[in-house]
Amino acid sequence: MIVLLFRLLILAALVMLVYTIVQYFRNPDRKLQIAKETNIFYMVDDASNSKKNIQFVYKRCLFEGEKYIGATEDAFEVVDIHIFARDANELEGITRDDLYFIEKELLIRYPHAAITWKYPINKLILTTID
Repeated sequence: MIVLLFRLLILAALVMLVYTIVQYFRNPDRKLQIAKETNIFYMVDDASNSKKNIQFVYKRCLFEGEKYIGATEDAFEVVDIHIFARDANELEGITRDDLYFIEKELLIRYPHAAITWKYPINKLILTTID
C-alpha cells in the first residue's frame, strides 16, 4: 500500500513539473524579455480584453499602451491608445520613423484607434523636421 502511494506521489510530482515547465515557456513576460535581448519587434496583446494593456518591444525598448473603448459607427471598439515607455533611458536610438512603424503596427490591429504618445516621446513627434 505504501509503495502504491509513493508511486502516486511521484506521478503527481512529475505532472506538476511538466505543467510548470510548460507555463514557463508560455509566459508572455519571458517572451518580451527574449525579444528585447534579440532586438526584434514583439507585441503581447489580448484583443478580446480591452482592459488589458498592450505591451511591446521595439529596438530594445519596452513600451506599454493603455486601450480605451469608445463608440464607432458600427460598434464599441478601441478608439484611443496611450503609449509610453517603461524606462525613458531605453528610448536612446528611437527615431521618428520607428514611431511611425509602431503606429502602423497598432493601426493594423486597431483601425479605429487614435494613438497618443506620452512624455517624452511626444516631444519627438511635435518637433519640426529640419
